Amino acid sequence: MAIMRSILYIPGNNPKMVAKAPEFDADIITLDLEDSVPPAEKEAARKLVSENLKYAGSNGAQVFVRINNWETELTNDDLEAVVHEGLAGVTLAKTGCAADVQRLDWKLEELERRRGLEVGSVKISMLLETAKGIIHAAECCLASKRNVNAIFGAVDYCRDMRVKLTNESVEQQYARAHMAVACRAAGIVAIDAPFVDFKNIEAFEKNVAEGRQMGYEGRMIIHPGQIEPSNRMYSPDPADVEWARGVVKVFEEEGIAKGKASVSYNNKMVDTPVYLNAKDILAAQAEIDAKNASKKA
Repeated sequence: MAIMRSILYIPGNNPKMVAKAPEFDADIITLDLEDSVPPAEKEAARKLVSENLKYAGSNGAQVFVRINNWETELTNDDLEAVVHEGLAGVTLAKTGCAADVQRLDWKLEELERRRGLEVGSVKISMLLETAKGIIHAAECCLASKRNVNAIFGAVDYCRDMRVKLTNESVEQQYARAHMAVACRAAGIVAIDAPFVDFKNIEAFEKNVAEGRQMGYEGRMIIHPGQIEPSNRMYSPDPADVEWARGVVKVFEEEGIAKGKASVSYNNKMVDTPVYLNAKDILAAQAEIDAKNASKKA
């Protein structure tokens, strides 16, 4: 799956914002049918989103749609409207347990077969934003082969926990760390929560740095001004890329080729885990380079 450094949410009932979608340099554009759309506008939003799936991704971004969770009884209507060519995936709001994901998987397969789409082509993203969702994070992340990421929904999580949402994020520490570990165990990408103080870029960057240390690889974005710092901070540092190239070269030439389990690079030990970490850095950079090249073509 492609890089997911920035996931910009756009209200699905706002024609002007949907029309601007290709102008944004986010890795994923998510057209929203959930909280940003009032009940009376759900049907009109479904129509607008359905008509703009290909257009929204015309700048090279993947297009996801956030759908309402099963308890609302709106989910089937959302899926019927948006599962068409041009849709990369759906984000299930307020995912609470593995059964929510498995039910979505089944419905997606039924729609793919009915509409002549490749089975498994529509991916699943989960919003874990309640105490129940966090407790069941591991099961949710492992519930479907379609899963590509899980997003920590801090705003709803704090409301559910009856605590105040702060820039310092102390109230989020357990849930944030627990979810990142669950994602890694399932082999999917952990996406950090929206940062609501969107004009405070300094605080945003500090929060991103903390999340990266927990294992987060991308961010849910609620304002275009957060795209650039998110893309920059979730990209490998140039110095790390240079280090990774050196590690891979030395380990392959002096280690693997000569049957050694460890070698030295810049006076530090390099063994298999270090080598694999270096390869991950280079793979991430390659994906970013490929995306940038495709935009210039």
